[in-house]
Amino acid sequence: MNSLAPSPVIPEPRGGARIVLATLNAKYIHASLGLRYLLANMDRHGGAGLRAQTQLREFVIGQPATRMVEDLLALQPEVIGLGVYIWNVVETTQLVRLLKTLRPDIKIVLGGPEVSHEVGEQEICRLADHVITGWGDVSFPKLCRALLKLPGGGPQPLMKVIAGEQPPLDDLALPYQDYTAEDLAQRLLYVEASRGCPFKCEFCLSSLDKTAWAFDLDSFMAEMEALYRRGARNFKFVDRTFNLKIDNSVRILQFFLDRIAEAPDVFVHFEVVPDSLPDRLKELIAQFPEGALQFEVGIQSFNPEVQQRISRKQDNLKTAENLRWLVTQSRAHVHADLIFGLPGETLQSFAEGFDRLHALAPHEIQFGVLKRLRGTPITRHTAQFAMAYDPHTPYTILQNSTVDFATMQRIKRFARYWDMVANSGRFALSLDLLLAPGSAFGHFLAFSDWLWQTTGKTHEFALEKLVDLLFAHLTQVRGLDEQAVRDALLVDYQASGARARPRCLADLLSGAQKPEASDKRLTGRQNRHLSQQKNLREDIRQAAAAA
Repeated sequence: MNSLAPSPVIPEPRGGARIVLATLNAKYIHASLGLRYLLANMDRHGGAGLRAQTQLREFVIGQPATRMVEDLLALQPEVIGLGVYIWNVVETTQLVRLLKTLRPDIKIVLGGPEVSHEVGEQEICRLADHVITGWGDVSFPKLCRALLKLPGGGPQPLMKVIAGEQPPLDDLALPYQDYTAEDLAQRLLYVEASRGCPFKCEFCLSSLDKTAWAFDLDSFMAEMEALYRRGARNFKFVDRTFNLKIDNSVRILQFFLDRIAEAPDVFVHFEVVPDSLPDRLKELIAQFPEGALQFEVGIQSFNPEVQQRISRKQDNLKTAENLRWLVTQSRAHVHADLIFGLPGETLQSFAEGFDRLHALAPHEIQFGVLKRLRGTPITRHTAQFAMAYDPHTPYTILQNSTVDFATMQRIKRFARYWDMVANSGRFALSLDLLLAPGSAFGHFLAFSDWLWQTTGKTHEFALEKLVDLLFAHLTQVRGLDEQAVRDALLVDYQASGARARPRCLADLLSGAQKPEASDKRLTGRQNRHLSQQKNLREDIRQAAAAA
């Protein structure tokens, strides 16, 4: 070896942190609100100086576990707090295994909804040193002070499972200053004006809450103003019932409406109770411009017997009326949720509810299959309705007394194809051909069954292949006029902005017109739905004029 060769440069270790808060997000665009609450409350509830010894690390599902462990150990922590959710528990379990293999001296503390119930049944809880169930904003800082043997920290905790302390909301430091400039520029900002939910829908963890608690509105609005002034433009409210307290809802909506006047790229997402939309809210909602407002409307089921069985209170007539108003009289982008597999729901009754919802024309029907979230009261129906769930995350229902396993598999494929075809917004005109006349659910189920039998897959469909498959089904199976189908598919394909050539449209794509410019703050899917909404309003206007 040449003794005169330069020595390799070995980088210095990064700065350490005695406490690390970490989680695995589903995607980079998501930012953990829970971790930021813990970070914001380290000094207030753990003692002065604790926050300065704490760092936050966020990873993304799919990253190599060894890389995440390397990043964490480089910080030389003594305590690692991990947020555990239904979507990351498998990967987080492997992370904890590796950490405990390499550094068994590091105290691993778990928190989050996935480990707040059935603790004794989970491997990740056995591997960890402590588990905080429920709220962690106060209990985690206190535990860290004790584990680090800091003055005033008290004795070492003897209990592995610690019931999280629920303080008054006024005792919590708000976390919004802990969103970084990168977060504001590139990620969804999760915010909450309230916690909890007064409703008792048994499939939802929020059914365990006694009520809903609102944060002090003046303090919350000051934080929203600070975020806005720092450049935040994309706000996603995680409140389970945003429109529960109308005075607060009105003030929040007015705040964003005022900001949109000077920053048209503001976008806000809310989850709303479907049967409560008083005129005060409608007056404000109607003033929002296109692309600024998105509502997630939980329908779940239109079956009154099923609703009663799962403790869901919902006025179906009022729900339909409000949903119709949102779609036809506002410019909001509307998602409506349905759940398949609820106890006592049959394929036929679900189909009727689906058709009823489809007729109301929300921009997306988010079609989910029931999951048995740990701790939810839905388990009380297990014996009576023979509810069988997958024992592995995400604990999806496999069959029950009214829907056998084979049918459940058909519906899971339906849900995947529906999202790919209907919710994508790429097939507005051709979807009308597919779903009419008669039962939209029945037509799409037939298409779903045919698509599975023809391709044997539910993922990795190129748009061009999907266009050709839809053409084949509509012409060969449904027997529709080939030219009418081609015309509809051509318009849809051109509007999508794609530039390849599906075989069924190859002769028609020469000289294709460019699609209209889209709203840059929205996703492609939302822009496509926005175009559909304009067409729907024009249809309504023409019908009114004819009448």
